[in-house]
Amino acid sequence: MSAPRLEAARALLRPLVQSDAPALFIAMSDPVAQYFRRQAPHQNLAETKHYIDETLRKGFGWAITADGGEALGRIALRVAGETGEIGIILRREAQGRGLASSAVRLVEGFAFDTLQLKRLRAEIDRENARSLLLFEHIGFVRTDLIAASDVTHKGVRDNVVVVKEAG
Repeated sequence: MSAPRLEAARALLRPLVQSDAPALFIAMSDPVAQYFRRQAPHQNLAETKHYIDETLRKGFGWAITADGGEALGRIALRVAGETGEIGIILRREAQGRGLASSAVRLVEGFAFDTLQLKRLRAEIDRENARSLLLFEHIGFVRTDLIAASDVTHKGVRDNVVVVKEAG
């Protein structure tokens, strides 16, 4: 099953495709937007193309758009058993417009209603207050702190696990 088109008042998610690489490279190469991610900012378009391939190979991937046009970011859903894991990245200039919360809600609806998953989770850098607030605002609950769980381009990092149950 490929990622379906999902639409809300503030965001339209369409299947992520390789032609999104130049637009997505804007977020993936931005050191500020990438600060809390595991990987260092992308240095070239080939890295972003590979990233898109990996996203699609591992699960569902959508381009986050305002109207179906240019990719302002990417949201992905990986499924393992009855649990889905969400990952999201948004260009800096697209932040603060409700796109991220709309995108997460749309993917949540797809995961629970269409895929019949029992829970969703995300692992978020302990210092990434904006992402933690985003997920908590949507009803995710902090369930765990995993100390020294990631070795990133910034060194060893702690992650907070947030979870939302179906129902």
